[in-house]
Amino acid sequence: MMIIGVDYHPSFQTIAFLMEETGECGEQDLNHSDGQAEKFYRDLKQRGISVRVGMEATGYSRWFERLLAELGFELWIGDPAEIKAKRVKKQKTDRHDARLLRRLMLENNFPQIWIPSPENRDLRQLLWHRHRLVQMRTRIMNQLQALAMNEGYRWKKKLFSEQGRAQLEKLALAPWANRRRQELLELLDRLNPTIEELTAAVEREAGKRPEALRLMTHPGVGPLTALAYVLIIGTPARFPRGKHIGTYVGMIPSEDSSAGKQRLGHISKQGNSLLRFLLVEAAQAAARINPEWRRRYMHLAMRRHKSIAKVAMGRKLGVRLYWMWRNACEYSQSLEFGSYVGQLGTGHGVK
Repeated sequence: MMIIGVDYHPSFQTIAFLMEETGECGEQDLNHSDGQAEKFYRDLKQRGISVRVGMEATGYSRWFERLLAELGFELWIGDPAEIKAKRVKKQKTDRHDARLLRRLMLENNFPQIWIPSPENRDLRQLLWHRHRLVQMRTRIMNQLQALAMNEGYRWKKKLFSEQGRAQLEKLALAPWANRRRQELLELLDRLNPTIEELTAAVEREAGKRPEALRLMTHPGVGPLTALAYVLIIGTPARFPRGKHIGTYVGMIPSEDSSAGKQRLGHISKQGNSLLRFLLVEAAQAAARINPEWRRRYMHLAMRRHKSIAKVAMGRKLGVRLYWMWRNACEYSQSLEFGSYVGQLGTGHGVK
């Protein structure tokens, strides 16, 4: 078998390889644009060589992963933070990185991570596409609100009702302000049907998954949050404890403690930003419609701050959904899930 450590870049890759049977080793740079990298791996396939490739998790590598899957080569993807921690020398070059990856694979010390399926990744594109379009729509609506407020009208949500829009269109504006209003309204009219279509697609995909339907029984959790949770978490078996969900999504405080002094900072944000956003949004929705969740949120908001309370409730929701999924049960107000495997708790605070 040939072991290959790959330091991957969008336009090229640096490899360090070793043939286990003969001990032959070497290093090489392979360009992507001229097909040099693809030719190298296809030649290995034609020669009948078994290959195991190791690389750090990175972006812009989908085509490379598809190529290795097509050729039947084994691909290991590692955690960049853990790989960086295993670097001994204070020297970082592409070849040093490739050698490090090769060494970690040979020593069975390679920090592999879970990789979602191609279908999973494609569905995530649906979620991200809708999310970005909603953000664009929000910016457009904010600009229209600013135009109205500059003319002395503050209609808030009523601005986008049928009556409010008619009043907005009747405002007498200067030529360029008028053009801005017209083009913003045209963009808004084009975005709304697209977002509705994507929302319907999300609802259909969530309806195909029993685990997503189960999560939707929780107050505040709709098809978008449930589908994103299922796709990004993958399987609850990945996490031995519910509190690991908060760490995975990046909703726990960063820490720099030493000599018996604990120093906590802002949340780490080391995780999927979309799921983190959706959990906080869903937790706020739950606090609006569920008395118990609202009581917990108000308690935290008075003790600390509203922003801290929102994140804490989002993390609490992430842990709750984990236990609902793992125990294959629907939401029940009488059950409060603890943070450890197999342990049920009745406490009401966010720890």
